[in-house]
This record gives sequence, structure tokens and C-alpha cells, in this order.
Amino acid sequence: MPHDFYAALSLVLVIEGLVLFAAPNGWQSVMREASKMEPRTLRVFGAVAIGIGLVALQLVH
Repeated sequence: MPHDFYAALSLVLVIEGLVLFAAPNGWQSVMREASKMEPRTLRVFGAVAIGIGLVALQLVH
């Protein structure tokens, strides 16, 4: 179990790093727009992302 968790965490870091490396200006623009959003809206986006991720994980596993 811990091995799978660390592997998943490593993949998240790789994907985040790729976004920052490939499109730093786009990332900055998205962060500027996100800072203008209400915390509740960001929380909803986060919850939806968690839900999609859990469903995708079940489908893959």
C-alpha cells in the first residue's frame, strides 16, 4: 500500500512539474483568475476533481 501511494504522489508531482515547465505563462494566468474566484467555488471545483479522480481510479483498478 505505501508503495502505491508514493508512486501516485510521484506521478502527481511529475504532472504538475510538466505543466509548470511546458506552460508557465498559462499557469500564471490560471492562478490569477483563480485568485479572483470565491473560496466556495474553488472548493466545489476541488470536490468535483476528487470525485472524478476516485471514479477514474475505480475504473482503472
